[in-house]
Amino acid sequence: PPAGFELLYQPDVVRLYLSILTESQNFNTLEAAAGALQNLSAGNWTWSTYIRATVRKERGLPVLVELLQSDSDKVVRAVSIALRNLSMDRRNKDLIGSYAMGELVRNLPSRQQRSAKNLEEDTVVAVLNTIHEIITDSSENARSLIQTQGIQKLVAISKSSQSPRETKAASHILQMIWSYKELRNALQKDGWNKSHFQVKVLDLKLVLEIPEWKVSLL
Repeated sequence: PPAGFELLYQPDVVRLYLSILTESQNFNTLEAAAGALQNLSAGNWTWSTYIRATVRKERGLPVLVELLQSDSDKVVRAVSIALRNLSMDRRNKDLIGSYAMGELVRNLPSRQQRSAKNLEEDTVVAVLNTIHEIITDSSENARSLIQTQGIQKLVAISKSSQSPRETKAASHILQMIWSYKELRNALQKDGWNKSHFQVKVLDLKLVLEIPEWKVSLL
């Protein structure tokens, strides 16, 4: 039988967190539960790989995607990072790209204003990093991003954001999109050209400030 830290990586624990995410109305509780799944699914070791598959099998991905609509900045941030970690699983990446891209893009600021929820810089960067992970090695997910009118927002962020971190993250996504040659005709038909996807920052290294969560079983 499992013992010690292995208790955290059992299907019953995943079901417990998903139940909390489904039923709770408390933003602090939702943030903590999403943060727990975020931590459990981080990294490339065996247990995190198992957790990523378990969340999918327990139909947890739609629960997390729905929470991207939350009015709480911290909930959106924790859920975004959890989805980023979960998308390291290839099947999860395909599903998240298909069903979460629209919600992720809606959380990005536009040229005229911040997002409707006025999300903080850390949260916008988290959303951008999640989008980048989803489109990495997936031209289909990049196509989904184009179809959700995400290019307009990304270009606006890369050109006019006052946050260097947001600019870097958006520019990194744009560079990735342009690297898919099969998408260039569609982009050019929409009025985009190479200059919109050129990276003007010298350092493309993203600073990922992923909070640490203390997870305990009650």
